[in-house]
Amino acid sequence: MQNLLFVAFEQLLDARIEAAVARGTYDIGVETLTAESFRVVERHTVHSHAGTGAETRCYRVLRKDRNRPLSLVDALALRAQGGRLLINEQTRRAAVQMHAASLMDDDGNVEIRTRLVRPMARETISVERFDHSHWRKATREEFAPLWEAEYARIPEFSESAFHIITGLLLPIWDRLPAQNMRVYRFETDDGERVIGRLVTPEALDRVYQSLGIDGAPELSLTEAWSAVLGRGAVLDLAGDLQIRRSLVMGAHRVELTGFSDGAVPQLKALGLTSEIIAWRLRLFVPTAEERGSAILGAILERHPLLAARARIAA
Repeated sequence: MQNLLFVAFEQLLDARIEAAVARGTYDIGVETLTAESFRVVERHTVHSHAGTGAETRCYRVLRKDRNRPLSLVDALALRAQGGRLLINEQTRRAAVQMHAASLMDDDGNVEIRTRLVRPMARETISVERFDHSHWRKATREEFAPLWEAEYARIPEFSESAFHIITGLLLPIWDRLPAQNMRVYRFETDDGERVIGRLVTPEALDRVYQSLGIDGAPELSLTEAWSAVLGRGAVLDLAGDLQIRRSLVMGAHRVELTGFSDGAVPQLKALGLTSEIIAWRLRLFVPTAEERGSAILGAILERHPLLAARARIAA
């Protein structure tokens, strides 16, 4: 009985931690990063202490990681742990469905969840959202070729970038974002040891403004897409348009708001999809990674980005 209680407790604790990580509120302390490569490609002094002359700097760091996708053999082995083979009829991708711990919110409501394991991702979603999705049970013969096709498309390495505020931090700590307070430690390819606060790309402009300086780095298309879809940032565009993440029927969607009726045909020609929800026309950017990012790029060409606002945690 004691062992069962501890297993249940660990599952609940893991679910709480997972939810906090997703919200950007989990405090892991100083996190030591490891990767194939770290390179500092931009350095900007953002603050100098009047008394000592010590500097606070903003680094843009390129990171390279070796991809380690889950093989077909390992995916099939998950069936022995209660896994179920699935394929998505819309995206033509494969996944293994596994048990996931339920999550209780602050009001006492319990969310029953399930986990989808794919070659390079593990996504935990509500059972309600899963039931409204395009996933269905598959045979091994249906599952295997789709899994292997996605496995073969995964490159050996993946590259990403992040910004970190390093140097003298305590005098300006209150001017850094109160969300996503992650402290990184890593060593660059040149042997430089860096420790500092992570700042998301969409929050950099506000940090620069709070420090009384200009010249915040502009968001790249990849950073803008990740900011909206991954962290819920809001993009303000020319023409009073906004790109934001919305929760629709339990699923996160990327929505365009502020458009006029006359602009709908042009926006749909760029690849946006339309839906009538509660008697109101709404436009969405498909969330498939390659297609969604490309459509966002086409929107930004017509309606340039004016500002990006980080999500404010409730």
